[in-house]
Amino acid sequence: MATLKIAQFCWESLHSVREGGLSPAATHLAEVLGTKHEVHFFTRGDGPDRNIGNVIYHFCQPEGDTIIEYCMDLSRKLLTKFRESDTPPFDIIHFHDWHCSDALEELRSRKTVMSYHSTEYGRNGNNFGEWPEFQAISAKEWRCGHLARHVVTVSRHTETEIMWLYGIPEHKITVVPNGIYPEHYYLPLDPGSVKKRYGIHPLAPLVLFIGRLVYQKGPDLLVDAVPQVIKRRWDVQFIIAGKGDMKQELERRCRTLPVRFTGYIPDEEYLQLLNACDLVVIPSRNEPFGLVLTEAWSAEKCAVATDVGGLSENIDDFVDGIKVPVRSDSLAWAISYIIEDPVRIRAMGVAGKRKVLSRFNWARIGRMMDMVYTRVIDGR
Repeated sequence: MATLKIAQFCWESLHSVREGGLSPAATHLAEVLGTKHEVHFFTRGDGPDRNIGNVIYHFCQPEGDTIIEYCMDLSRKLLTKFRESDTPPFDIIHFHDWHCSDALEELRSRKTVMSYHSTEYGRNGNNFGEWPEFQAISAKEWRCGHLARHVVTVSRHTETEIMWLYGIPEHKITVVPNGIYPEHYYLPLDPGSVKKRYGIHPLAPLVLFIGRLVYQKGPDLLVDAVPQVIKRRWDVQFIIAGKGDMKQELERRCRTLPVRFTGYIPDEEYLQLLNACDLVVIPSRNEPFGLVLTEAWSAEKCAVATDVGGLSENIDDFVDGIKVPVRSDSLAWAISYIIEDPVRIRAMGVAGKRKVLSRFNWARIGRMMDMVYTRVIDGR
C-alpha cells in the first residue's frame, strides 16, 4: 500500500488530555499507522504542535458552557489547524467518536472514516436518556455514521448496536478491535508486598476493579456481590479503583466490608495492583470492547466479567475467563468458585495472554485499518 497522509480527529490522547479508554486506543492506532504513513492527530491540549512517536500532534484549547458547545468549539479550532496542514491534501480523515462531528459535517465531501468506540445509549447503561444533551449527542452520532464514507466499530456488539440505533447499513461497517501492547502491563513483582501497602495480608486473595464508578461499569453490582462472597470465604479482599459519581454512595455501602476505594490512581500504581491481584472483575452493564480485559490478560490475570458486548465476544468461558449474567449473585458465584482454585486462575490468565498476543497485537490491528482505508480510497 502506498504511503498515505492521514488526519485523525479525537478529543483525547495519551499525550494531552486523557479521559478514558479512547485515549490509548486512538493514540496507539495513530502510532502504529505512523510507522508506514504520515499521520496527523488533531486533539485537545496545551503548547505548540509537535511530533511524538511518528505522529504529528496538533493541539487546541476549546471552550463552552455545555459539552455540546465545548465540542462545537473543539471542531472549529481543530478545523483551523487541519486547514493549515491540508497541503498537500489528506488522503484519509478519520474521526473517533462524536466529539468532532461538526468537523466531519464540514469535511463530508472528503474520504472520511468514523470509528464508534461506544454510543451514548451504551454509556447510559442501555437506557434512552430524556435530557437534551443525550438527545443531541445521539443525533450527532447518527449523523456521523451516515455522513462518513465508512464506519468502524470495536466489536460486533457495537456494530449491531449502531445498525439498530442509527440505521447504518451493514455493508458500510467494518469491525476492527482495539489493540494492546502486552509488555506494557506485565510487571514482575512480589504480590504480598503490594498488598501489605493497602493493609491486606500477603496471602489474602485480592479482587480488583478498575474503571469509572458509573452505572455503565456496574461497580454497584460488585459491591452487592461482596457480602455473598465473604459468606463463603471470609478472607477475600477487594480494591475498587477509579472515580465517578457513584463513589460516595458505594463507599457508604462498604463501610463494614473488606473493600478499599483508591479513587483515581496513576498508571504506575495501577500496574502494581494489576499484577498483585488474584482476580480482575469487570461487572459492566454495557461494554463495547473492554480494554481492562486485554490489560488483565496482558498481566496474565483471569477475569470474571459480565456476558455483554466485547467481553462476551472475546472471552472463551472457563478457558481464559468466566462470563456471567449482569447480576450480583452471578458475580458472587463466579468469584467464590474460581478464587478457590489458584492453579486454574493462573491457567486462565496465561490462556488470555496467548489470545492477546495472537488477536489483539497492534501490528495486526494496523493492517486491518489499512484495509479499511484502501476500501475508502477505492470507493468500495
